[in-house]
Amino acid sequence: MKFLISVIDDLSNSGTAAEMVEIDKFNDYLRDNGHWFFAWGLHAPESATVIDNRGGANLSTGKPLFDAKENFSGLWIIEAADADIARKLAFEASKACNRKVELRPFH
Repeated sequence: MKFLISVIDDLSNSGTAAEMVEIDKFNDYLRDNGHWFFAWGLHAPESATVIDNRGGANLSTGKPLFDAKENFSGLWIIEAADADIARKLAFEASKACNRKVELRPFH
């Protein structure tokens, strides 16, 4: 099963050097134990834009979907045999990146 772990950030001192060391260790753990699928960081929310081309509308907001203090700053897509293992990995991800995370299964 695949799961998405989204990193929730409030842009306060994000991604320190010490946090990156812990994230790299967590990534190595995922790779070494067959849980790794993909991970990446995201630019600040100010770089986002919402696109709506339903019915050929050709609209772009030039801003993120939500105007909120918290935002997604990165993600992991992991492989896990079940939701319990994914949940344990999400707790480890939160500890590694020093942020809250959201865990969701893929369909």
